Amino acid sequence: MMRSLRIIVSGNIIVLEAKDSLDSDALLRQMNVIGCGAIVSFLGITRPQEGEHEVYRLEFDAWEDKLSGVLYNLAKQAIDEFGVLSIGLAHRIGSVDANEPIVAIHVGSAHRKEAFLACEWLIDTLKVQAPLWKKEVTSAGSVWKEGLG
Repeated sequence: MMRSLRIIVSGNIIVLEAKDSLDSDALLRQMNVIGCGAIVSFLGITRPQEGEHEVYRLEFDAWEDKLSGVLYNLAKQAIDEFGVLSIGLAHRIGSVDANEPIVAIHVGSAHRKEAFLACEWLIDTLKVQAPLWKKEVTSAGSVWKEGLG
């Protein structure tokens, strides 16, 4: 069960900010996949190791008033640019322990090529544009990572 802070459902786009957990399969089940011949999914999880140090958790701080809108606009842009049919996009905020999901992206398309391209573009662009900041808490201490996402 996902406890969401904000959710946008508009046409063939679902965007979710998840606080306590992220259920990628539940997100996929909510999508409209009519006309889709392919669904490409990306699930980003917290690595348990960074170099020689154990990672305990990542802490995501977000500009919550803007995050959902930015994610929605990225999904809309991907639909327009790649001609895909449906997108489900969820991102955790707050504390995310090692091995837990951080981000889930599902792209439904008539054909696989467009779905793969759109999914890759979404994760790459999200990491640059989403108003998210990440603190890594490890066995060596904690550090804010540079850049967004």
